[in-house]
Amino acid sequence: MPYNAIETPEGFRLWFEDAVAVSKAGAQAAFTIFDVCTGVPIGSTRYLTLRPEHRGLEIGWTWLTRSAWGTGANIEAKLLLLGHAFERLSCQRVEFKTDARNERSRAALAALPAKFEGVFRKHMIVRGNEHRNSAYYSVIDNEWPEVKANLHRRLGRR
Repeated sequence: MPYNAIETPEGFRLWFEDAVAVSKAGAQAAFTIFDVCTGVPIGSTRYLTLRPEHRGLEIGWTWLTRSAWGTGANIEAKLLLLGHAFERLSCQRVEFKTDARNERSRAALAALPAKFEGVFRKHMIVRGNEHRNSAYYSVIDNEWPEVKANLHRRLGRR
């Protein structure tokens, strides 16, 4: 995430205000991820790069508190986000991008399974003047039933 946004209270406040503003403007849709047992917020994610004319969007800016890692919260969030995108918004393509060096994120995307599409070299400038290579992944509408079944299986559902 840019600017190490959520590492300080001030950084979090600025990140939060931006998430609300871009959502209100209709440019993105920010979501809070809650622990359903406690009602405590444990992370956030967004729909971005909205392209309704092409029936596509991106899921990104996803983060979870460290205590939520490995709990299935990310799997559940992806199931809900992808389900809404494909089944209610009639998307034909949902894409994801991550820093090419982020092995944890890349492994999670491969486990969906999302298809790896390649690395965009020097795709972004982050943290002032650092170049980021971005790894791109996608799920398309005809892959959604397989991905959905896999996510349900991973969550232990029938």
